[in-house]
Amino acid sequence: MNAKPLDDLLQRLRQFAAVRDWDQFHAPKNLAMALVAEAGELAAEFQWLTEAQSRAPDAERLARIRAESADVLIYLIRLADKLGFDLLAAADAKIEANERRYPADTVRGSSRKYTEY
Repeated sequence: MNAKPLDDLLQRLRQFAAVRDWDQFHAPKNLAMALVAEAGELAAEFQWLTEAQSRAPDAERLARIRAESADVLIYLIRLADKLGFDLLAAADAKIEANERRYPADTVRGSSRKYTEY
Protein backbone atom coordinates (compact mmCIF):
# COMPACT_ATOMS: atom_id res chain seq x y z
CA MET A 1 0.00 0.00 0.00
CA ASN A 2 1.52 3.33 -0.89
CA ALA A 3 1.15 6.49 1.17
CA LYS A 4 -1.27 8.33 -1.13
CA PRO A 5 -4.29 6.02 -0.70
CA LEU A 6 -3.57 5.76 3.03
CA ASP A 7 -3.37 9.55 3.31
CA ASP A 8 -6.64 9.86 1.38
CA LEU A 9 -8.30 7.37 3.72
CA LEU A 10 -6.90 9.18 6.75
CA GLN A 11 -8.37 12.47 5.53
CA ARG A 12 -11.72 10.82 4.82
CA LEU A 13 -11.80 9.32 8.32
CA ARG A 14 -10.92 12.67 9.89
CA GLN A 15 -13.75 14.31 7.97
CA PHE A 16 -16.18 11.50 8.82
CA ALA A 17 -15.49 11.91 12.55
CA ALA A 18 -15.44 15.71 12.43
CA VAL A 19 -18.82 16.19 10.78
CA ARG A 20 -20.36 13.88 13.38
CA ASP A 21 -18.53 15.56 16.28
CA TRP A 22 -17.01 12.19 17.22
CA ASP A 23 -13.44 13.37 17.80
CA GLN A 24 -14.43 13.91 21.41
CA PHE A 25 -14.87 10.13 21.72
CA HIS A 26 -11.74 9.16 19.81
CA ALA A 27 -9.25 9.16 22.65
CA PRO A 28 -6.41 6.70 22.02
CA LYS A 29 -7.66 4.36 24.76
CA ASN A 30 -11.14 4.26 23.23
CA LEU A 31 -9.77 3.65 19.75
CA ALA A 32 -7.51 0.87 21.06
CA MET A 33 -10.44 -0.80 22.80
CA ALA A 34 -12.60 -0.50 19.68
CA LEU A 35 -9.74 -1.94 17.62
CA VAL A 36 -9.49 -4.97 19.91
CA ALA A 37 -13.26 -5.46 19.79
CA GLU A 38 -13.26 -5.38 15.99
CA ALA A 39 -10.26 -7.73 15.84
CA GLY A 40 -12.28 -10.11 18.02
CA GLU A 41 -15.20 -9.90 15.60
CA LEU A 42 -12.80 -10.68 12.75
CA ALA A 43 -11.36 -13.64 14.66
CA ALA A 44 -14.89 -14.92 15.36
CA GLU A 45 -15.43 -15.30 11.62
CA PHE A 46 -12.67 -17.94 11.60
CA GLN A 47 -13.54 -19.66 14.87
CA TRP A 48 -14.26 -23.35 14.44
CA LEU A 49 -13.34 -23.40 10.75
CA THR A 50 -10.86 -25.96 9.54
CA GLU A 51 -7.65 -24.65 8.02
CA ALA A 52 -9.01 -25.46 4.56
CA GLN A 53 -12.29 -23.66 5.25
CA SER A 54 -10.41 -20.61 6.48
CA ARG A 55 -8.49 -20.45 3.20
CA ALA A 56 -11.64 -20.52 1.05
CA PRO A 57 -14.57 -18.88 2.86
CA ASP A 58 -17.91 -18.79 1.10
CA ALA A 59 -19.08 -15.47 -0.35
CA GLU A 60 -21.23 -14.54 2.64
CA ARG A 61 -18.46 -15.20 5.17
CA LEU A 62 -15.90 -13.42 2.97
CA ALA A 63 -18.14 -10.34 2.92
CA ARG A 64 -18.23 -10.36 6.73
CA ILE A 65 -14.44 -10.86 6.88
CA ARG A 66 -13.96 -7.90 4.55
CA ALA A 67 -16.23 -5.70 6.68
CA GLU A 68 -14.53 -6.66 9.95
CA SER A 69 -11.08 -6.21 8.37
CA ALA A 70 -12.10 -2.73 7.28
CA ASP A 71 -13.23 -1.90 10.82
CA VAL A 72 -9.84 -3.02 12.17
CA LEU A 73 -8.01 -0.91 9.60
CA ILE A 74 -10.18 2.14 10.26
CA TYR A 75 -9.59 2.06 14.01
CA LEU A 76 -5.87 1.43 13.54
CA ILE A 77 -5.55 4.42 11.21
CA ARG A 78 -7.50 6.63 13.63
CA LEU A 79 -5.32 5.49 16.55
CA ALA A 80 -2.09 6.26 14.71
CA ASP A 81 -3.48 9.63 13.64
CA LYS A 82 -4.51 10.58 17.16
CA LEU A 83 -1.08 9.62 18.49
CA GLY A 84 0.69 11.40 15.65
CA PHE A 85 2.73 8.61 14.10
CA ASP A 86 3.09 7.44 10.54
CA LEU A 87 1.58 3.98 10.36
CA LEU A 88 3.45 3.01 7.19
CA ALA A 89 6.78 4.14 8.68
CA ALA A 90 6.00 2.16 11.84
CA ALA A 91 5.22 -0.95 9.79
CA ASP A 92 8.41 -0.51 7.77
CA ALA A 93 10.49 -0.17 10.96
CA LYS A 94 8.82 -3.26 12.42
CA ILE A 95 9.56 -5.32 9.30
CA GLU A 96 13.21 -4.23 9.49
CA ALA A 97 13.37 -5.26 13.16
CA ASN A 98 11.79 -8.61 12.31
CA GLU A 99 14.30 -9.14 9.49
CA ARG A 100 17.06 -8.82 12.10
CA ARG A 101 15.23 -11.03 14.64
CA TYR A 102 14.33 -13.67 12.11
CA PRO A 103 17.19 -14.06 9.62
CA ALA A 104 15.87 -16.07 6.66
CA ASP A 105 18.77 -18.52 6.63
CA THR A 106 18.12 -19.35 10.30
CA VAL A 107 14.33 -19.54 10.43
CA ARG A 108 13.29 -20.72 6.98
CA GLY A 109 10.44 -23.22 7.39
CA SER A 110 10.29 -22.82 11.18
CA SER A 111 7.60 -21.19 13.30
CA ARG A 112 9.82 -20.87 16.37
CA LYS A 113 10.02 -17.51 18.11
CA TYR A 114 13.32 -15.66 17.88
CA THR A 115 14.04 -16.40 21.55
CA GLU A 116 14.04 -20.14 20.77
CA TYR A 117 17.06 -20.32 18.45
